[in-house]
Amino acid sequence: MLQLLKEFLNDVGIGEKPASRFSDGDYRLAAAALLIHVMSIDGQETGAERDKLHELLQRQFDLDDEAAAELIAAATAADREAVDLYSFTSLINRSLDEQGRRRIVKMLWEMVYADGRMNEFEDNIVWRASDLLGISQRDRVELKREVAQLAKSRDDA
Repeated sequence: MLQLLKEFLNDVGIGEKPASRFSDGDYRLAAAALLIHVMSIDGQETGAERDKLHELLQRQFDLDDEAAAELIAAATAADREAVDLYSFTSLINRSLDEQGRRRIVKMLWEMVYADGRMNEFEDNIVWRASDLLGISQRDRVELKREVAQLAKSRDDA
């Protein structure tokens, strides 16, 4: 009976919350928050974008469905509370080498092209995040072309 009461209080947000497997210092949380920021910047989150987000996180971070959903929930909250991109990018910079940071930028481009098109707001966010991650303009553009070509070939098929 006591356990049922405890679960009820947790469900309504009064009791203790179970510990998240993604702490504030986890670069995966920062990367997911950047992806969510890109996904929501145009004000139109599509099913294709949500599916792409889930798939990217599972593939890149080797997560199961439950862990990916938990990461998305935590990252959505982190993105809502953030005032800028720096808190996310500085954590990623401390956690990953250049190759890892390039992988994050590629994920951002994959998120941009998930709905088949790119707008200037999405392009600007990736440009700013890439700059903060220390990724050169040349590498950013190269990654953009690579992802855009894959997206185009997928659309043509």
